[in-house]
Parts: sequence; structure tokens; C-alpha cells
Amino acid sequence: MTWDHEIDCEGLLCPLPVLRARKRLMTLAPGQVLAVRATDAMAAVDLPHFCTQSGHLYLGSRAEGTVTLHFLRAKD
Repeated sequence: MTWDHEIDCEGLLCPLPVLRARKRLMTLAPGQVLAVRATDAMAAVDLPHFCTQSGHLYLGSRAEGTVTLHFLRAKD
């Protein structure tokens, strides 16, 4: 998967990955994809929930060692 922007939330605990993703998504053009690098397992629950509540699209995740990349598409 390709993405337009990436934020590093490694080592951050809930709710910081969601708050940082929210802040960055507000600056993206509709349809752009944000990759969130997270090590907190709760991000796998929190980020999809955030997307459902805010209108963004959670595209899934991919593990890269101890880091999980979560992909979010900015709402149209």
C-alpha cells in the first residue's frame, strides 16, 4: 500500500496516536492516505473507532516488526 503522509507515534500510548492522527488528517486533502506508525496495541481498536466516528476510512494495518502501520484515508 502507498500513502501520502506518515506520522510516528511509536512509544505513545492511547489516546495520543488518535489525537495526532486527528490533527494531521485535518490538514490533508480529501482522499489522501495517512500512515500512523504505532507500537501501542490499543491503536488497532482506537484508530478504526475514531475513523467510524469522524467519517474517515480505516484501510487496515500492516506489521513491521514491533511497529504496526495503520492506514487512514481522509474523508471526502
